[in-house]
Amino acid sequence: MMAEMRVSMNEDEPCYVISVAAKMLGMHQQTLRYYERVGVMEPSRSRGNIRLYSQADIVRLRQIKRLIDDLGVNLAGAEVILKMRDRIELLEVEITLLREQLDQARDGQPATTTRRTQTAPRA
Repeated sequence: MMAEMRVSMNEDEPCYVISVAAKMLGMHQQTLRYYERVGVMEPSRSRGNIRLYSQADIVRLRQIKRLIDDLGVNLAGAEVILKMRDRIELLEVEITLLREQLDQARDGQPATTTRRTQTAPRA
């Protein structure tokens, strides 16, 4: 039953209150509040305005913790690194889609293709 619940749970679904999230991460609740204040994290809020963290939030916070604790990066640096990583992932998806489109376009072309030869520019 628990395995079924885990499988069906969306990783972006807010489900952990701040005390549980802090315990899972080995952080103080105040640290999580600070991360929210400076804009590194933005947990969801319940109708009662209680912070709720998703599994995706927990993963991101673990990455921040690893960058700070293990690699000595400051919080601003960790934020930049994670934003760059997110951008790279988006670009990789875009490249994959563009390659698929290129392959489809090539499949629609005749089998014989001519190559242009490079010539020296004319004066």
